Amino acid sequence: DIRLIFETARSFKEVLNRPIKKVPSLRDVTVANLFFEDSTRTRISFELAEKRLSADVVNFSASSSSVKKGETLLDTVNNILSMKVDMIVMRHPAPGAHHFLAQHIDAHIINAGDGTHEHPTQALLDAFSMEEKVGSLAGKKVAIFGDILHSRVALSNIFCLKKLGAHVRVCGPPTLIPKYIDKLGVEVSHNLRESLHWCDIANVLRIQLERQDIKYFPSLREYSQYYGINKSLLDELERPIVIMHPGPINRGVEITSDVADSEHSIILQQVENGVAVRMAALYLLAAKR
Repeated sequence: DIRLIFETARSFKEVLNRPIKKVPSLRDVTVANLFFEDSTRTRISFELAEKRLSADVVNFSASSSSVKKGETLLDTVNNILSMKVDMIVMRHPAPGAHHFLAQHIDAHIINAGDGTHEHPTQALLDAFSMEEKVGSLAGKKVAIFGDILHSRVALSNIFCLKKLGAHVRVCGPPTLIPKYIDKLGVEVSHNLRESLHWCDIANVLRIQLERQDIKYFPSLREYSQYYGINKSLLDELERPIVIMHPGPINRGVEITSDVADSEHSIILQQVENGVAVRMAALYLLAAKR
């Protein structure tokens, strides 16, 4: 339940602002962070959340594991669980990997990203940050800009924002917007300037070159020219809008530094809120053990 997660996250955010930032909620619970893809923010955010809850934490990196020797995902996870691990946080390049595991193991699993499919905790922290800034999202207009096709953040954001009553639009080059996306009840636009005038909140996504096996646009310079958000564009608006980005940022490509670092940006608040939201998810899931 999104509301329960948000209420719990608000309580944990108060804890994180105290001199002593730890609570014993997950004492004697062992959490394994299994990252089969590189990560900075998400991995550190989850690890901090776990340690703030007093959990015992085990970190796993695929690059130095038996996966490199041909071990299957299920065998890897079952071997880790045999060491009395209670919960798993996993990022995996295969869409649906978490769903597959959930059908074969008893431990609780939190999805920290599966390929280009979903990233649920990012969507939760994004929506939580939006509500902190503008209040209820019911009726608010949220535009998601950029590489929608390769982004797991976009899909999870759409599902979460729609549940909270927001109007959602995606905007980007035709080649970077999936053909099915309008079936999810969102508007589709290829006009950056008009979409900026339309929205209350702009969530800007990174161009994911590492997932692109063909050219979806001529060059980064041309992408920036037509779809990069800069201060001049924002100065044209009748009212200020909230600027967001899940990171990492390609400065000067999808967003310029003077926008990312402006007073209307809540990018660092997203990172801060990520710890509290993930604490809430871990705590509520552990309570079901």
